[in-house]
Amino acid sequence: MGLAELSDQEWLNHFAGFAPLPDNLPQPLALRYHGHQFRVYNPDIGDGRGFLFAQMRDGDGRLLDLGTKGSGQTPYSRTADGRLTLKGAVREILATEMLEALGVNTSRTFSVVETGEELVRGDEPSPTRSAVMVRLSHSHIRIGAFQRLAVLGEDDHLRELVDYCLSQFPGPQPPEDAPGRDEPAVILMHQAVERMADLAASYMVAGFVHGVLNTDNMNITGESFDYGPWRWLPTWDPAFTAAYFDHAGLYAFGRQPEAIRWNLAQLAIALRRLVDAPPLIAALERFGDLYHNAMSRRFTWRLGVQSRGLEQDFSLIEAAEGTMRELGIGPDAFFFAHRGGRNAAGQLAEKLRGYEPLNSGHPYWEGEEPQAMLIDEVEAIWASIAEHDDWQPLADKVEALRVMGAAHGKHPSPAGNI
Repeated sequence: MGLAELSDQEWLNHFAGFAPLPDNLPQPLALRYHGHQFRVYNPDIGDGRGFLFAQMRDGDGRLLDLGTKGSGQTPYSRTADGRLTLKGAVREILATEMLEALGVNTSRTFSVVETGEELVRGDEPSPTRSAVMVRLSHSHIRIGAFQRLAVLGEDDHLRELVDYCLSQFPGPQPPEDAPGRDEPAVILMHQAVERMADLAASYMVAGFVHGVLNTDNMNITGESFDYGPWRWLPTWDPAFTAAYFDHAGLYAFGRQPEAIRWNLAQLAIALRRLVDAPPLIAALERFGDLYHNAMSRRFTWRLGVQSRGLEQDFSLIEAAEGTMRELGIGPDAFFFAHRGGRNAAGQLAEKLRGYEPLNSGHPYWEGEEPQAMLIDEVEAIWASIAEHDDWQPLADKVEALRVMGAAHGKHPSPAGNI
């Protein structure tokens, strides 16, 4: 990214004080958006504790957004202080590193700087330490941004936003027989469905529970971001929830594909301002097939075997889920056992016959236990920092996760991008 030569002081000036980077945005930009929060529409939200700080290009020419979190109040903060707890920043490091290692299309935690302030929070022991974070992703544009322009009737701005997304986040064209396939809004809808179906599958294979899959937390690129009360499955349980306030289990582990599809339907409703509904509905109806294809591709990748087609792969997936339920284990332990040569038994062994194994020769698979991200370990890592200012357990965990990521081999390319 061309930032390796920055001195420590320059780093702090730019990524804690947010002095503009040379030849970049002269001032930060906070985005206003709407959103369905637990399926209740909220027109009064936006970037309340962060902003778009800078934009760059990666080695492939793709746009990179550097967005802040915890950088203070914006015009859309409402009554909040715009700050981020240090624990929240540490949790985001852990979530993004684990997801990256498991091949999920995620934002990355670019930098964290402790500010020295004390914050009072209802869901953490207070006062607690404060930080400012910079997040790296290919986009900061949420489904809620489209919803806002549609509700306000700003069709010209909505059309401009569609065109911007198509120019900056190129993806494949809709199928040849797709109705309205030349309309920009229809093209964007097809790309969003493909990207988010892949995201849903990647969550399920990773055993990850985002916790708050509101429309304002869905990136139009299909990148996972906005991490709050996330959790990883301790055992295979479709009803497992991450957020203590999700009393109805709306965003439970097993309901995440449904939630993401519902969010895409809200995008389609917003885009009806620009095109007729049938082509948008046709794009949305592709979600199921795209999700199943992504599940097949991502599950066999993590299992370390060559796909044998949807029917056989899903028979294998069902057997694997049954094994996890029977043994009371989560995906991390299950995949680690298989890749490490610990023999499968029963129905799972039968389903695995005929599957060609891919390279599992990395030393990681010979270890005693898998890398996981269960809540007790997360709390222990934070306790080392909070009680002893000891950051070594966090550094060790990040390094171990990167070793695990390397052991999986080349990650699946996120769907819907070119």
